Amino acid sequence: MPPTVEAANEVASVERTQPTFVLVGLLGTLTAFSPLAIDMYLPAFPQIQRDLAAPDGTMELTLSFFLAGLAIGQFFIGPVSDRYGRRRPLLFGCCGFALASVGCLLAPSVELLIAARFAMGFAGSAGLVVSRAVVRDLFDESESASVYSLMMMVTGVAPVVAPLIGGQLLAVAPWQTVFWVLAAIGVACAAAVALTLGESLPREERSEQLRGMIGRSLTFFTHGTFLPYALAIGMACGALFAYIAAAPTVFMDHFGLSPQTFSYFFAGNAVGLVVTAQLNRRLLTRFGPRTLLSFGANIAAAAGVGLLIAAWTGVGGFWLFYALLFTCVATLGLLFPNATAAAMAPFAGRAGAASAVLGLLQYAIGAVTGSLVGLLHNGTAVPMAAAIAACELAVWGVLRTAAPRV
Repeated sequence: MPPTVEAANEVASVERTQPTFVLVGLLGTLTAFSPLAIDMYLPAFPQIQRDLAAPDGTMELTLSFFLAGLAIGQFFIGPVSDRYGRRRPLLFGCCGFALASVGCLLAPSVELLIAARFAMGFAGSAGLVVSRAVVRDLFDESESASVYSLMMMVTGVAPVVAPLIGGQLLAVAPWQTVFWVLAAIGVACAAAVALTLGESLPREERSEQLRGMIGRSLTFFTHGTFLPYALAIGMACGALFAYIAAAPTVFMDHFGLSPQTFSYFFAGNAVGLVVTAQLNRRLLTRFGPRTLLSFGANIAAAAGVGLLIAAWTGVGGFWLFYALLFTCVATLGLLFPNATAAAMAPFAGRAGAASAVLGLLQYAIGAVTGSLVGLLHNGTAVPMAAAIAACELAVWGVLRTAAPRV
């Protein structure tokens, strides 16, 4: 096909891709690879450990290596999508996610399961990094913040339904069924990308050389506009992972909730995040994303400090603690979409690389924070509250160095 015709087809595909229900639903599902792959198999930990004769402590490595795959994969796949376009890396990621899921269910040992989980995270990272880049390709900063909010509504459902799906599957089938379902999700997403998603990055806007692109991605760490917002996203994710890592112990062991009651409160926090993200979308018609980001950071920092005081002193008991924790989680609906839009705004031609660095910081900081909370566990809610407060204060602090509010 002549280059001019191919270029015209690519432009046409960009023009056809609009913020429709199909587009938002697909991109939201692609970004939900992470919570689906994490939360759906957590109820199967005891069964997998027994079947594979895994030593104590090794099952946690299946989660850690998955997160490592997510972080590393984004750093490489993002620049690749700047060079070759968005569709091919997405198709690779969806198919690779499905194949790695099959590798997990066929693993005869925990060591091979860990390796398959790393591959699963690496491939699944394409859904995260390329979806953000697609939004940046198609929309300006204010519009992209609105689309990110819509995507968060889709993604936010995953942490609520994934453990329930996993638990129900385990009640009637072996643990391998969970990975069959994840493989089917990967195949379905690959088909949806192939059939419905046009190429959002025209050939003339792609990076000319892949060689050196990953090295040049390191320059994002010194970019005055990008870095504060990227760090804000990373620290906000740190607060989220601290909560996820410690919530079962804090709610069930410290406060004495039953597993069923805990699931209701856990789901309530997820609903709060989704509702706030949709409120953010409506507020964007009146305020700029950076104004809303600053507002959310102020509330998050205050709630984080209050959470630490409540955990340390015990004042207010469970209900005050939960109200403050709910506020901390809900404010992420303001922080994530607006900080992402602000960080990505300056990089029209390098959206994939910018998204890659965002993902690397997000999951690296989140994984470290979640691990620290586990190591510092002392039977109380203080380690979790301290980690959340520190992360929320860090978000507030780094945003003080960002560009003026718009």
